[in-house]
Amino acid sequence: MKYTKQNFMMSVLGIIIYVTDLIVDIWVSVRFFHEGQYVFSALALSFMLFGTLVAQCFSYSWFKADLKKAGQESQHCFLLLHCLQGGVFTRYWFALKRGYHAAFKYDSNTSNFVEEQIDLHKEVIDRVTDLSMLRLFETYLEGCPQLILQLYILLEHGQANFSQYAAIMVSCCAISWSTVDYQVALRKSLPDKKLLNGLCPKITYLFYKLFTLLSWMLSVVLLLFLNVKIALFLLLFLWLLGIIWAFKNNTQFCTCISMEFLYRIVVGFILIFTFFNIKGQNTKCPMSCYYIVRVLGTLGILTVFWVCPLTIFNPDYFIPISITIVLTLLLGILFLIVYYGTFHPNRSAETKCDEIDGKPVLRECRMRYFLME
Repeated sequence: MKYTKQNFMMSVLGIIIYVTDLIVDIWVSVRFFHEGQYVFSALALSFMLFGTLVAQCFSYSWFKADLKKAGQESQHCFLLLHCLQGGVFTRYWFALKRGYHAAFKYDSNTSNFVEEQIDLHKEVIDRVTDLSMLRLFETYLEGCPQLILQLYILLEHGQANFSQYAAIMVSCCAISWSTVDYQVALRKSLPDKKLLNGLCPKITYLFYKLFTLLSWMLSVVLLLFLNVKIALFLLLFLWLLGIIWAFKNNTQFCTCISMEFLYRIVVGFILIFTFFNIKGQNTKCPMSCYYIVRVLGTLGILTVFWVCPLTIFNPDYFIPISITIVLTLLLGILFLIVYYGTFHPNRSAETKCDEIDGKPVLRECRMRYFLME
């Protein structure tokens, strides 16, 4: 288990995408405010703050847990940093500083590592995995609603400025990168998990997630044009189902009851947009049901629009958008089948559960309770 130069470059790229995403979100919010679109400005800023605040809560909770495990008292400076929204940046600083030392000061091709070097690599990998989890939370809590908002504004007005196009592109990149980076980092941190090696499995996994997400987001945007209240009711209903599913599976991610409750709320929100295996179980049946419902919901929304076309919606956009929704959904399902049938790390393992979050691993760590795929 080594932290390589390639892993370090991925961490650097991760913080670049993270900072770019924050800058573009602030830029778009300010642009809306100057144009007099105060509701859109407030929504864009609210999405950003919601995702950031949740990430800071988990980050500080993990800092406290790590210090307690090491027999140290919680430092007030960490609390202040997180209150100032600097927790993730602090984690990036520690991870990159130690990661550079592990990747470049020691030869990663050397097989004879002393115990101190092995501990250093394990420490860096754990730090990077924590960051990947935080980025995943923040991306889905902020990036997905932000992308839906920008697509809605684009289709409503029929045109967009550069900042909106930038927000759409950056949100897509952030969602795609955080999802793939999370799976790579998580599997690397768990000794009993097979690594997601090679470019083809990563690209296939990325396209599976990205296409199914885009298809659903465009469908939600269409539903918003039909009726905002119906669309919000559907999203809240799906969120509630996701929370109930997390409670039913009795997730054990946090040691604190309040943070575990927050974790289940976040899991429910993520399940609105994509599927994750939230605990050790055979995912074939739950995943099949999830995407069957997704397909039926998407087709239902398209059918309503074909039967009851809206004057508020530009008809020139409807046919290409409908084609895009269907194609991205089909491609997403196709890449899903290819990934699990060909590239999934556990496809050849003769186990009852294709992914198990809660089974014992070689060392005690919170990563084993993370969302798995």
